[in-house]
Amino acid sequence: MRLPFRKMHGLGNDFVVIDARKAPVAMTARRAAALANRRTGIGCDQLVLLEPSDCADVKMRIFNHDGGEVEACGNAARAVGLLLGAKQTIETLGGLIRSEATDAGVSVDMGAPRLRWDEIPVAYAMDTLDMPVGWEALENPVGVNVGNPHVIFFVADADAVDLERLGPLIEHDPLFPQRINVNVASVIGPDHLKLRVWERGVGLTQACGTGACATAVAAIRRKLTGRKVRVDLPGGPLTISWPEGGTIDMTGPATLSFEGTFEDADFPT
Repeated sequence: MRLPFRKMHGLGNDFVVIDARKAPVAMTARRAAALANRRTGIGCDQLVLLEPSDCADVKMRIFNHDGGEVEACGNAARAVGLLLGAKQTIETLGGLIRSEATDAGVSVDMGAPRLRWDEIPVAYAMDTLDMPVGWEALENPVGVNVGNPHVIFFVADADAVDLERLGPLIEHDPLFPQRINVNVASVIGPDHLKLRVWERGVGLTQACGTGACATAVAAIRRKLTGRKVRVDLPGGPLTISWPEGGTIDMTGPATLSFEGTFEDADFPT
């Protein structure tokens, strides 16, 4: 039996999307990693499985490149929002989010950020606005959970950081019991940030929607920017706004690259 899929991306952060709302599709870490493999599978940063939901229009399950299931992905939410069109509510492991597709792109309400140490989470109590920890030149990050966990380091030049080396060290540090997404950001102007992301279970990515949201929240909390921020990632810009006392809104493009099928038996569970 052949199963259909769609290949999509948001600013180069790419996904294999499988619609299992009408007929269930078995998915395990082993199978997700095999499908995500860029040499022997379809190839993607994340695999997205759409299933029926009891509390939303659709349930979105997200599997990273290594096969691990994760709570949230902002770029994937925009891709699903584009695929479904109009206004949608999307159930994720990180909570309920809302998307709206328009001619200008896809906007996603990512909900309210979680800021306490036990919500990030980290292994012991600490100030998440100025965490008293460091890895070589990367020191005193901000901790933010936007459905998945992030630390954000503000540096003079994000491009100068050896994130390919430092990213996995920080991701797997015992301080982070659920591992962590690592963000390095530079302030370009009062409403403008430059960002690179080492994504948990994926590696360096062209774009990370939750990373952009978490970094904007961190910059706003530290009073480095206003409450509406352009975040430039290697794949392109996202616009993030976080009104006082409100939820995070992310707006940016999503693209359907192509559609295809794969042989079910070629990727066992």
